[in-house]
Amino acid sequence: MKKVSYQNASMRFLGFAFSLLVTFSFSLNAQDGDPAVGEKLFKANCAACHALNRKMTGPALAGVGDKYEREWLYSWIKNSSAMVKSGDERAVAIYNEYNQSVMTSFPLLTNEDIDNIIAYTMAPPPAPVVEAGPAVVAQPVESGVPNNIILAVLGLVLAVLVIMLVLVNKTLRKIAAANGVVVEKEERTPIWKAFAQNQFLVLVTAIFLLLGSAYFAYGWMMQVGVDQGYAPKQPIHYSHRIHAGDNQIECKYCHSSARVSKHSGIPSLNVCMNCHKNIAEVAPETLAEGKNEYGIDYNKEIEKLYAAVGWDVENQRYTGETKPVDWVRIHNLPDFVYFNHSQHVEVAGVECQTCHGPVEEMEILAQHSSLTMGWCINCHRETNVKTEGNEYYAKIHEELSKKYGVEKLTAAQMGGLECGKCHY
Repeated sequence: MKKVSYQNASMRFLGFAFSLLVTFSFSLNAQDGDPAVGEKLFKANCAACHALNRKMTGPALAGVGDKYEREWLYSWIKNSSAMVKSGDERAVAIYNEYNQSVMTSFPLLTNEDIDNIIAYTMAPPPAPVVEAGPAVVAQPVESGVPNNIILAVLGLVLAVLVIMLVLVNKTLRKIAAANGVVVEKEERTPIWKAFAQNQFLVLVTAIFLLLGSAYFAYGWMMQVGVDQGYAPKQPIHYSHRIHAGDNQIECKYCHSSARVSKHSGIPSLNVCMNCHKNIAEVAPETLAEGKNEYGIDYNKEIEKLYAAVGWDVENQRYTGETKPVDWVRIHNLPDFVYFNHSQHVEVAGVECQTCHGPVEEMEILAQHSSLTMGWCINCHRETNVKTEGNEYYAKIHEELSKKYGVEKLTAAQMGGLECGKCHY
């Protein structure tokens, strides 16, 4: 009986030790967290106000796990406002240091989620992106006889044929002279003299020269004032490819006046700061792409923006020292031409790309269309007027569609070719 009791006690002790070991192991894993999962959670919940290695709306979070106890971080992240109201010394200090900005509470984040985020902030920083040198293009392996050798052989054969023809000609002349054959030289009128004496050829040539000169002169004059393809360098580089393409920012978010005004307008720098107040650096992959493919350091361009608006990155405040930005205008119609953006964008529902081209693919914005009178007229002739939900056009459309015998009216049929529509 004593032996059995001893074995039962041993089993209980081993079971308790195993349970303690498993619990301790899970506790350690929970404390460590998964940096990969934490990165996703950080970008989804924290990146709007925090960065790892610099101040933003809130403090830099690199190494935050070593600065505060884990339980304190759980409480702070889940309900920071309650901790400030409770008078917690560290919570109040952070609240006052960052202009009494109220941190968003995250009650739905579990302790495991917070552990993962902390693990991401404790992970070593990524290795700096090494700029790739000029791309080395692999040279194709040439097979067979090189083209240069073939051309050289053909040239040599041609030269031999010419020499042979000259020798044959000299030999025939010698034979003729030996046999007493006299080779008479025929006197021919020079080509230029024969041409000058032919009045018909002179007349036809003069007509062709005049027509050709008029054609090229007309083509040159038609280019006056047409800046298609114009892509000037701006004082602060702005990539439509990244903003409108990769990030899918709507054109009218920045060019908001296009909805209600004649002009689309140049967005103020405050619009840029709506995002770039919290985005001081681009992703390492984007930075490397800009340097290698376009020779542009996007981070330095953001620094130019900060200098222009007077933004102090370290203290997260405006200094009041601003600098004007001399943007270079790209699309510029003559003064006698009237064009209303709101009429086309809001009423007609014309997409921006119709006139400005695929801006979402342009690293440097360029004038895509010619913007000539003929270009506008062709668009009015080909574009149907959208009357759905537009009572203003409903009655006019009904009457004019009967007049022209069509179901859909073009802008031209609605009066879009009248001179007064576009010219004062």
